[in-house]
Amino acid sequence: MNLGVLCSGNLGLEVLKQLASEYPISFVFTDSGSKGVIDYCESQDFPIFIGNPRKLNTKEFLSARSCDVLLSVNYLFIIEEELINFPKKYAINVHGSLLPKYRGRTPHVWAIINNEKKTGITAHLIDLGCDTGDILEQIEVEISSQDTGSSILNKFNELYLPLIKSVLNKIENNQVVPKPQNHTKATYFGKRTPEDGMIDWNWQKERIFNWVRAQAFPYPGAFTYANGRKLTIDRISYTEDGFDYQIPNGTVLSVDPFKVKTPNGVILINSYRETFDDLIRRKTILE
Repeated sequence: MNLGVLCSGNLGLEVLKQLASEYPISFVFTDSGSKGVIDYCESQDFPIFIGNPRKLNTKEFLSARSCDVLLSVNYLFIIEEELINFPKKYAINVHGSLLPKYRGRTPHVWAIINNEKKTGITAHLIDLGCDTGDILEQIEVEISSQDTGSSILNKFNELYLPLIKSVLNKIENNQVVPKPQNHTKATYFGKRTPEDGMIDWNWQKERIFNWVRAQAFPYPGAFTYANGRKLTIDRISYTEDGFDYQIPNGTVLSVDPFKVKTPNGVILINSYRETFDDLIRRKTILE
């Protein structure tokens, strides 16, 4: 059974390498920014299509090729009907959530922000919708109170290949039983950018806690402003300190340790990236 693989980034590269050790790879689609994928394909002499397949003509590239299964792993682009229908058997995507919940981009980050206790990965058939195809198999992943976006992705990395191999084994043995998604339970979340990380100090402390850890290093990070300068925060914790509710939210109550007032409690800022302590004073109001 040969594979056509659509993949991007380090996760896509690692899965591609492992798949290539066990299955024939007919071709690879990737984006121009995935240098590791491009270099690996060139070293292995895999035919490779680079760029957005919706904007570039893929007919010529595919005309002399075929695959039994088309597999999408961490791929940046939405694909169109021509490519979906190209494989002889199935076009499959692996998505980082327990579908139908958290369709869309960076679902594991959104799951932490929303205080979910579990997430997971789903292998599903690709259709013309966004993560709407029938489910083939899922693996649940617990979200602990100390997990970050990065740590959840590390957990996913260990599970992608076992999930994919399980699905491919079922295909080879004609044991695939697609399960339609319950669209009434679907949720959708959009793409996040570094600029989306700004903290609102009027949020409850629990929201701020999840907001910070979901985007902690090596992600771009949650941020605020102190006296007009950006402060990126990677870790906070709760305290038992009392406070006056009339004090504006975001007020720095102490500098060492660095404590900030929120609507329902005082938080301790444990780790932040910039160094400008001289600009942070008691009673400074973070923006």
